[in-house]
Amino acid sequence: MNLGEYPAGAAHPALAGDVVGYCGYAEHSATPVRRRELPGPRVPVIISFGDPLSVRSPGVSGELTSFVAGFHDTFAVTEFVGAQCGLQVDLTPLGAHRLLGLAGDDLRDGALRLGDVFGRSGDELVSRLVEAPDWAARFALADAFLLRRSVASSGRADPVDAEVGWVWERLWRSGGRVRVGTLAAEVGWSRRHLAGRFRRQVGLGPKEAARVLRFARAVRRLDTAPSLSDLAADTGYADHSHLVREFHALAGCTPSQLAAERRGTSVVPV
Repeated sequence: MNLGEYPAGAAHPALAGDVVGYCGYAEHSATPVRRRELPGPRVPVIISFGDPLSVRSPGVSGELTSFVAGFHDTFAVTEFVGAQCGLQVDLTPLGAHRLLGLAGDDLRDGALRLGDVFGRSGDELVSRLVEAPDWAARFALADAFLLRRSVASSGRADPVDAEVGWVWERLWRSGGRVRVGTLAAEVGWSRRHLAGRFRRQVGLGPKEAARVLRFARAVRRLDTAPSLSDLAADTGYADHSHLVREFHALAGCTPSQLAAERRGTSVVPV
């Protein structure tokens, strides 16, 4: 049996647009716990106080403790036995660029160990989080750490372009249903220039990011949609077959298999 607690916390208002939120986790299982981690519009920062986590994906294979996952267009499978405890900070892709100084290949390929991103300040943050009396105190420590990073990032040589930020917001609000040519025309850039600048600062190109956003919206509505055909029509897919193909590509399984895993009636295969 997997026993755990998963408290959530909101970030400081000054971090809006960069930090999606915080989630603590403390769980224990005597048997393997395997999860399918799906691509979505976030960059997870995992700050672990517990045992290593086994991670398998096209870009990562091995055991990790504290790390920054990228903005991907594919899934990963995680597994652990024993204890897991830590804090997950979910950043927007542009928040990862602003607060962590990550870009392009850093955000797209594999995962980065926390020490390679934060250096000694990351080790100090982990120590303070471990010593904190409760989750509210841990969320406050994360706020303070990221607010300092936000101030320090204001003079960076590679800031987020206003046009890239605007395009990301349009894609996010539409669930990835705006054409790249339309977005390029609206900001007055060529499609090629937009694709290059967007990929540099977000990690994926606008077309690939739109694909992830459409998929994430479909996943959120999977459990409540009357049918897969209705889900496809509602989230911007051409038809039922297109939806299924995209689930295979981005989740590694069918929509029905994913729904069963989320209900706990099926397990993630090895």
